[in-house]
Amino acid sequence: MTDKSSKGANLFVALTGMLPGLMLFLLVLVLWEVIIRTFNVSIFVLPAPSNIAVSLAANAGALATATLITAKEVLIGFAFAAVVGITLALLIVRFRLFGRALYPLIVLFQTVPKVALAPIFILWFGYDLAPKIVLIMVIAFFPITLDMLVGLQSVEQSFVSLMKSVGARENDIMLRVRIPHAMPHLMAGMKVAITFSVIGAIVGEFAGASAGLGYMIQFASTQLDTALVFAALVVVSLVGVVFYYVIEILERFLIPWAPKFDAVNRA
Repeated sequence: MTDKSSKGANLFVALTGMLPGLMLFLLVLVLWEVIIRTFNVSIFVLPAPSNIAVSLAANAGALATATLITAKEVLIGFAFAAVVGITLALLIVRFRLFGRALYPLIVLFQTVPKVALAPIFILWFGYDLAPKIVLIMVIAFFPITLDMLVGLQSVEQSFVSLMKSVGARENDIMLRVRIPHAMPHLMAGMKVAITFSVIGAIVGEFAGASAGLGYMIQFASTQLDTALVFAALVVVSLVGVVFYYVIEILERFLIPWAPKFDAVNRA
């Protein structure tokens, strides 16, 4: 089978795999619409999918502007979370004594309710971009640190011993063995972290903002515009899905040798 036909077959398999989920989603929408119409549920309580679609169309410009603002917050905050998360994992593994002291503090910090931190960050950094970025960073860095740490520490000891037997130093082992081995774990953590970043951006906008999807949701709820609330929630969900699959594509580009991709390529 040629590469072109193999890629076409893989694409067909991927699209076929999405079909059951898409059909279930459409079924839920139809049932939702039928229930709303049958029981004459007020739009202020729960809008029908058709009402949400109308609101999406009517507020497309405002939603697009808010999406750009929220997406900017997510990207910047996620970038900081990735840097912090990877750095902490490397420090914990490279400097064992320091790592044993630092890791419990990271876990302890993770148990702090992040929603409670949002007003504090606004008090410290104001109402601009900074508090949202800091909030996203503290929400999203932990899965990156944890998964990266698992990858770095799960290297077979025989590989480490082999590297030491040929005179490799700890830095060489880190660069040539531990970090490449940890990459699939890191990408898994980043996919979790990007969804956390979207949540963090919305929470930050709830706490204090004058723009963004979170602000739109909060404003629409005060106006009892439930259809707009759901429309903004749909856009937030789409933003999260898009960012997730961007990381998925980046994973395929950076580590095509990962077992999950190797199995697909052999099919």
